Amino acid sequence: MAPTVPPAELRRLFFRVFPAVALAMFGAALDQTIVAAALPAIARSLGDVERISWIVVLYLVANTVAAPVYGRLGDAFGRQRMLLVALAVYATGATLCAFAGSLTTLAAARVVQGFGGGGLISLSVALIAEVVPARERGRFQAYIAAVFTTASALGPVLGGVMTETFGWRSIFLLQLPLSALAAWLAVTRLGDAARGRSKGFSFDGWGLLLFAAFVAPALMALDQARQLTTGPLLVAAGLAALAGLALVLLLRWERRAPDPLLPLGLLGNPTVWRANLMSACVAGAFVGSIAFLPIYFTAVRGLSPAAAGLALLPLSACAGFGAITSGTLLARTGLLMRWPGIGLSVSATLLAVVSLGLGWLPLPAMAALLGLVSAGFGMSFPMVQVAVQVAAGGSQLGSATASVQFTRSLGAATGTALLGAVLFGALTLAGGDATRLFVALVNQGPPALAGLDAAAEAAFRAEMVGAFRAVFATAAALVLFGAWLSTRVPLRRV
Repeated sequence: MAPTVPPAELRRLFFRVFPAVALAMFGAALDQTIVAAALPAIARSLGDVERISWIVVLYLVANTVAAPVYGRLGDAFGRQRMLLVALAVYATGATLCAFAGSLTTLAAARVVQGFGGGGLISLSVALIAEVVPARERGRFQAYIAAVFTTASALGPVLGGVMTETFGWRSIFLLQLPLSALAAWLAVTRLGDAARGRSKGFSFDGWGLLLFAAFVAPALMALDQARQLTTGPLLVAAGLAALAGLALVLLLRWERRAPDPLLPLGLLGNPTVWRANLMSACVAGAFVGSIAFLPIYFTAVRGLSPAAAGLALLPLSACAGFGAITSGTLLARTGLLMRWPGIGLSVSATLLAVVSLGLGWLPLPAMAALLGLVSAGFGMSFPMVQVAVQVAAGGSQLGSATASVQFTRSLGAATGTALLGAVLFGALTLAGGDATRLFVALVNQGPPALAGLDAAAEAAFRAEMVGAFRAVFATAAALVLFGAWLSTRVPLRRV
């Protein structure tokens, strides 16, 4: 059994490392939700509303591509040094976003910002593993997860207030002082952490190009597939074929590259790929639920956007509590995968209860159940990081950490697309005008149903409840599969 760290030494590590990595993580996590609140104002200001989703999609593409790049460079040149590079790129992108004069310029600036943001997340998590012993690592990774979920929950509220008070450009300018403070803390607190091993290193440029050629069309295909109409589905099929070709070429290249961007031997490790797949399932259910619950609250329950945001808060915020709980239990017992198995099993069960109770469950009870679901999700977050990092060892720590971020991003996009397909598929199977009425209700609000008599409106609302039941049943199945995967991870104790 691995020895525990004395409390005094643990406190010293906490105050040395955590402020720097937490602030870097906070800014990147905040960006992923604060921008969503400003999208309507951006569309009104810059026009071209049809392409406004690219502000989110392109950031996600760049963020996902950046993760293995910074992971590999951090292993070679040192994580503290690369964290400063990522902060500089991120701040540059935020500045360009703040002064963008068109949607095209803003989209290009979001690519720059996303490439910096991907490094902030993967390097922050890897830096914890660099200086904290494995058994205590779960506690620190839990604190990082708590920071991430807190920033994600705060983003929509802060974004709405800042956009209304100071304009949408202020949400990007906010990132500049945060980045500067994070850089100062990285220099003064992290010292010589993770110097790296750059001797004989050659960067895998072809691997990066092929990886980008896989990620970009794959995520764009998922974005198109959610619309479930003939035109977008054909576009999605073409993008998916392009992504598949790029993936085949990428795997062939990485097998013979001298310093591969994606170390296939590491990714084929049973602990690594099973833990990552579990993480992808949880991310798909988590992000997909957050994406569609506001629509349920406003379209079915008739809540205002502000009230829907409050009802969503337990699901957004309680994951940090679950992460801290499992991290503490790991430090005390050394047991690794027991806690995700318990937490995800509870979450899957409660999601099934929510699915069955959508038609009659009181709103406070539903919010409380979703908070417990979120806590169960959170119990898996630090355990996946620790399992993958321990399995990888010190020489591939950055690449291993980046693999978690990549699979979470891809899992979130895939899960959201899957839940969207289930929602619209269920409405289509209901027949009649259910799908058209639903789209009109989301876009126009209650006036969209003004022409229906009482019986037709009641039937339509019943069809919506049935469709959302299918969505949450699918999310429960994803989480249950994740719980089963937690029992198949070979690494059980640290």
